[in-house]
Amino acid sequence: MKKKLITIALVLISATAIFASGSKEVSQAENNVIKIGATPEPHAAMLNLVKEDLASQGYDLEVIEFTDYVTPNEALESGELDANFFQHLPYLETFNKEHGSHLVSAGGIHIEPLALYSNVASSLDEIKDGATIAIPNDPTNEGRAFLLLQSAGLLTLKDGVGLEATPFDIKDNPKNLDFQEIEAASLPRVLDDVDAAVINGNYAIPAGLIAIRDGLFVEGADSPYVNVVAVKEGDESSAKIKALVDALHSQKIVDWVAERYPNGEVVLVD
Repeated sequence: MKKKLITIALVLISATAIFASGSKEVSQAENNVIKIGATPEPHAAMLNLVKEDLASQGYDLEVIEFTDYVTPNEALESGELDANFFQHLPYLETFNKEHGSHLVSAGGIHIEPLALYSNVASSLDEIKDGATIAIPNDPTNEGRAFLLLQSAGLLTLKDGVGLEATPFDIKDNPKNLDFQEIEAASLPRVLDDVDAAVINGNYAIPAGLIAIRDGLFVEGADSPYVNVVAVKEGDESSAKIKALVDALHSQKIVDWVAERYPNGEVVLVD
């Protein structure tokens, strides 16, 4: 009887050890996966470019594409993603305030200059009185659009208005421009239906629009709207996130951006 009990005990110990070892291996494998959400261009393209570099360091980069600005942040906050790469810092900060999320920047990567485009006017002077201008409908990019239009001389905002300007913050609108708030992803598609549209770079690029070539007015290089790799607070110092950010700052990315976007559609930051 004692021998049977000893044998059973040894079997249970062995099984426990094997299970624990297997769990450790699974945990380690999961820790080596970087699941990141991104909009297609240029974010997902940049990430796919560094997959092999991260694989050589033992990390498996899984890129999941999104076409809106809300879902990838919700997925990151819920833990479905390890990181996302699509948004600029002011949008991230505004999203946290509005949704009570805890997302932070793990590193700035690039700027995509915002621009005013038109299929009707070939210059700012040709924008007629009462023209309809489409702008992004999310608060941060809407404010960014109004700052761009102010810099272009098409309107004047009230004193002290910051990055979250709205139509109610317009002090002077000499051409009586009418503003249509449209989802950012849809702006290139409505360009034929309006007199002009302020379009984000990550949606302008896939539509074949080049800011310097096609834009009536382009955001300056001193823009505060730096696109970042976002993570949940506390994960920004993890080894795999640091490896990801370093990969996006590599010479490979520098060379690729110079070749793919020679007209300044994407501007890398240090």
